[in-house]
Amino acid sequence: MARQPLGLTIDMAKYIMKQKVKGNKRFPMVLMLEPTEMCNLTCTGCGKIRQAPEVLKMRLSAEECFAAVDECGAPAVSIAGGEPLVHPEIVDIVKGMLARKKLTMLCTNGILLHRVLDKLEPDPRFTFVFHLDGKREHHDKMVERKGVYDIVIKGIKAAKERGFRVATNTTLYKGASAKDTAELLQELMEIGVDNSILSPAFTYEEVDPSHSDIFLHRKEVNALVQEILDNAKGKVRFYDTPMYFDFLLGKKDLRCTPWGNPTRNPKGWKGPCYLLTDGHYDTFEEMMNQTNWEEFGYGENPRCASCMMHSGYEASAVGAMTPKDTWRLVRWFFAS
Repeated sequence: MARQPLGLTIDMAKYIMKQKVKGNKRFPMVLMLEPTEMCNLTCTGCGKIRQAPEVLKMRLSAEECFAAVDECGAPAVSIAGGEPLVHPEIVDIVKGMLARKKLTMLCTNGILLHRVLDKLEPDPRFTFVFHLDGKREHHDKMVERKGVYDIVIKGIKAAKERGFRVATNTTLYKGASAKDTAELLQELMEIGVDNSILSPAFTYEEVDPSHSDIFLHRKEVNALVQEILDNAKGKVRFYDTPMYFDFLLGKKDLRCTPWGNPTRNPKGWKGPCYLLTDGHYDTFEEMMNQTNWEEFGYGENPRCASCMMHSGYEASAVGAMTPKDTWRLVRWFFAS
């Protein structure tokens, strides 16, 4: 079972080659679209929901979402938040992205899946991405509500029964059991999940200081990810590329590519990246041209010191590919 339909991977490869032929050093790969930052959970490690009430009440219209992806030009869009399923136009937003032939990922905590499951149809370009940080006890603890794990599993099964592509996104925090995480990922494969995304949590400044000890430092990430992979025993289809795993394991040094996954939310184009907010811009071009990109990344900015998020580094991993990496990527793509 391939990570994505081959045609979509070829489309992405063509896009990247076209940008390089044009001599573009900075170009978007995945639009991080946040139609709303409102959420129905208060996850312990999330900084997105800890904003002023007036911001959480704001939302992008479907037309503003379409304008954003057209303006940006990225071949893929990750619809996040907040919880995007609270948005009244979310079905129209998804359908509009697919009509534009965008690789579309809808990120959700699963609680409101019933609102959209019968209103959307399976499409090779569309994937539900369920947030699942661990087994029942750990996940429910991190999202601060009992019973959510069971809701997610039920939602995954329902989506697969209807023929949808399904991925999961597991965020790693300090205290996570490598053995339990690997077992969870194996169990997800058994119930039909197509791919799993693994990524360390970001140290949001907005998170309650009493919870600041939940975040991993780089050496801790290296050790935890290695232990998870050892326990997974090659039985998990990861969405993460082999080159990104090299980075997570400390085998490869990469510089962050914050412009690779630009963010559009109800306040505008968010800069400098999906995780840091130093300002908002009216247009994508303004964000790209007015951001001093050299100020950000590991070794350049203290806020980036522990960041190893896929939103910043997957684009870096792809951009730094060698001929050997290309062959590894081909084998990874077709791995069952």
